[in-house]
Amino acid sequence: MDCPVCKNAMITLELFDVEIDHCTDCGGIWLDAGELELLIGDEQKAKQLLQSFKVDSKSKEKPRRCPICLKKMRKIAVGGAEKPLLIDRCTREHGLWFDKGELSEILCTAQLDKDSKIQKLLAEMFGQEQKASDEK
Repeated sequence: MDCPVCKNAMITLELFDVEIDHCTDCGGIWLDAGELELLIGDEQKAKQLLQSFKVDSKSKEKPRRCPICLKKMRKIAVGGAEKPLLIDRCTREHGLWFDKGELSEILCTAQLDKDSKIQKLLAEMFGQEQKASDEK
């Protein structure tokens, strides 16, 4: 599968029994449909997070193409902050694209990983700083 940003081949990694696609060039992560829910591990919290996703039709970011169907993805605003985080979601529900650090930021901000297991693993796998440790 090719990265929707760099167009380079992505590698597949296993994170808590979930196969994720990772671009070693730009650091982005592709999660197939249903994989975010598996990573979160709590059906209710996952449902709550997914329901908070809102299409951002005013975004000036260039739309990216789904690495599966190659159709333009929608920009999705995550979080109720003044400046929400923007991720990309396939219009055909194939999956979600997270630019470098966005998945970790969403999990941290939404406090979906109280033990920080996923954050620690993401930091180890991708060399990303953990937001929670930055704030201490």
